[in-house]
Amino acid sequence: MEKMNQTIQKTPVFRVLTDQQIEKIYYSALEVLERCGANVFQDEAIELFKNSDAVVRENRVRVPVSLVERALKTYPNKITLKGRNGKRSVALQKDHVYFGTGSDLPFTYDRETGERRRTLYKDIVNAARFVDYLPNYDFFMSHGIVGDAPNPLTYDRHQFMAMLEGCTKPMVVTSVDGEGLEDLWKMACLFQGGEEEFRLNPMFVAYIEPISPLTNDRTAVEKLLFAAEKGIPAMYTPCPSSGATAPATIPGMLVQSLAETLLAVVLCYLKKPGMPLIMGGVTTVMDMRTTTYSYGSPELSLASAANTDISKWLGLLMFSTGGCTDSKTVDEQAAAESTLSVLNAFLSGANLVHDVGYIDSGVNASLESLVMNEEIIGMVRQIGKGINTDPEYLALQLIDEAGPGGEYVTKDHTYEHWREWYFPKLQDRSDWETWCNNGKKTMLDRVKEETHRILDEYEPEPIDDGIRKELKKIIDDAEKRHSK
Repeated sequence: MEKMNQTIQKTPVFRVLTDQQIEKIYYSALEVLERCGANVFQDEAIELFKNSDAVVRENRVRVPVSLVERALKTYPNKITLKGRNGKRSVALQKDHVYFGTGSDLPFTYDRETGERRRTLYKDIVNAARFVDYLPNYDFFMSHGIVGDAPNPLTYDRHQFMAMLEGCTKPMVVTSVDGEGLEDLWKMACLFQGGEEEFRLNPMFVAYIEPISPLTNDRTAVEKLLFAAEKGIPAMYTPCPSSGATAPATIPGMLVQSLAETLLAVVLCYLKKPGMPLIMGGVTTVMDMRTTTYSYGSPELSLASAANTDISKWLGLLMFSTGGCTDSKTVDEQAAAESTLSVLNAFLSGANLVHDVGYIDSGVNASLESLVMNEEIIGMVRQIGKGINTDPEYLALQLIDEAGPGGEYVTKDHTYEHWREWYFPKLQDRSDWETWCNNGKKTMLDRVKEETHRILDEYEPEPIDDGIRKELKKIIDDAEKRHSK
């Protein structure tokens, strides 16, 4: 007989912070906003704060608790993104996890010469093709910055075009400024059927980053206000470096990062209540021996999971980090650091996990890292399925039928359930003799072979010629405005 009032947990449970710890961090962040405040360098934002209950002295803004808590009640807890192919494929809601690349890497490894060089338009297209092809990637950030754009003030339009060329999945975009974000939005609206449809089915999320500690520059605020006006999903993502631009303790860094986020929460509320804002945070340490902003540290994984706990407590969606490394190449260090961060991000329940495929502390782009992380994410998602304890899975009747000394290979139950296991595409599980006969290939050998195969064989769904012409016009108009 089934017992009543039992809590059955199928998936793994993972938390870093208790509710009491989250309350301490939250109340501390509120105190930072009331006592210290933050700098805001944008005229419209200053006027919005002046016309509210905030206290403004020149560019320093201090925010009362009551205003923060009113603002927090207005944010949606579900956002659904749709790719350019019309598929609503990313449903952001509590504990739903999606993986994607990062953006704006200045360098990439040339696959022909093996040397590091500036990232080019074609590299963005190729990375987009990989994300479009590999099933464990759900969204695409550019995985590079277009180094051959004709004008640094318009590179973002060319970068978005390269992303569209290669990928049909939802995206996260960066932009030069508010005007740049407006052009990207116009380009996306061509696929969505106009401004109203974009608001219902956004194709991308805008990545916006303040300056830690507690500084909001004109460009970041400009983008945030435009996103609020148009209903563009946006994450405001502090990137503090513990020991450099934030306290050297993880709780102190979390307090500062949350205060930076809550200021954006209030600003968007003052501009237009209900805009789809996503909490972000790349919170890690500065290695005191090398002064590197570490993408592979265990502190990054720990702080990111803690931020996710805080986001769920606040009722906000979360943009997190995983699948990245400080290693200069795809090697054992890259595999270890990527696996740790992917696992922690997934178990924490972060909604958008970005920077997958970053190597060299967020400086270099690597297609091989994307391929390796595809396998890592597959394994982690298998762990995330948890353990089902329904009668079919407990298999008591089957165990009784097999009896002592029996076998399960020929049983229908085995045939019905073995397909639920994870079967790797690149890892080797053969015996020694088979491995030797197949050329003694290492994991990296197989990753490189798969990378070449995808580059040679896969082509994404093309862009409609009419839409392509309109996209080019938006880019050309931007070039004309900025050539003067």
